[in-house]
Amino acid sequence: MSNSAFKMDEDWLEFHPDPSVPEFKVPAGAVDAHCHVFGPGNVFPYAPERKYTPCDAPKDKLWELRDHLGFARNVIVQASCHGSDNRALVDALLHSGGRARGVASVERHISDQELDQLDAAGVRGVRFNFVKRLVDTLPHDTLLDVGERIQRLGWHLVIYVESPDLPELFEFFSSLPGMVVFDHMGRPDVSKDPNGEAFNLFIRLLRENENMWAKVSCPDRLSLAGPPDYLDVVPFARRVVDSFPDRVLWGTDWPHPNMKSHMADDGKLVDYIPKIAVTKELQQKLLVENPMHLYWPEEVA
Repeated sequence: MSNSAFKMDEDWLEFHPDPSVPEFKVPAGAVDAHCHVFGPGNVFPYAPERKYTPCDAPKDKLWELRDHLGFARNVIVQASCHGSDNRALVDALLHSGGRARGVASVERHISDQELDQLDAAGVRGVRFNFVKRLVDTLPHDTLLDVGERIQRLGWHLVIYVESPDLPELFEFFSSLPGMVVFDHMGRPDVSKDPNGEAFNLFIRLLRENENMWAKVSCPDRLSLAGPPDYLDVVPFARRVVDSFPDRVLWGTDWPHPNMKSHMADDGKLVDYIPKIAVTKELQQKLLVENPMHLYWPEEVA
């Protein structure tokens, strides 16, 4: 998957070449609401300030996976290896036939005209990374400024943060304007009690702020027990789905950047869904109604 322009990191795990066919059949119209495109690097170069160099994971491979798993649509999230250069994301959206929406990364100085261009391409949110090992500085001021400016577009904020950092950021996050989506349940430590103090704080954040949503994705990234069932993550995700059925999203996280322990089989990740959304009603909300409300509201109005 490497290319002539960039050499992927030596310890990089490439995405699964032949994911299994899921046993669980997702409902019609299901949305993979968290995935990425990388490069190809010789067309869409990786950012000079990146913390990692991935394998190429272009849009055609994502469409193949979408169809293989039985999904209808994708929400493509800008990854930090591309920085605030959203060209690969925009290219994928423009070639999706309306079946993909995007979450971009932007700098504070972005113009309203540039925001409008991203909106026309299908971007519906902006992502901010608060994971300290992946960014040089935490983007408090930029988030507040951009967060205010995107409200006219009806966009939302997406925040990537890890559980140990939530206490110091709780009040700041609670002050944010508009709709806010947290990636991967705020990355809880699944060795701890799903009803314990640390995860209770994340639940409290969502309970006290009805504008906040959560992605119950990436069991492969959170699990200590490992594949294929990721059973130690289930009680955390199930608690979120049961508590906030109208404010949860799910995605594959393909092509699974920065995984070190193993490479997930995307078919097995789909089979994880009924463990955390245990009724057809919950599955319909998680995979269809909620992402359509957030990313294709014009089709459900």
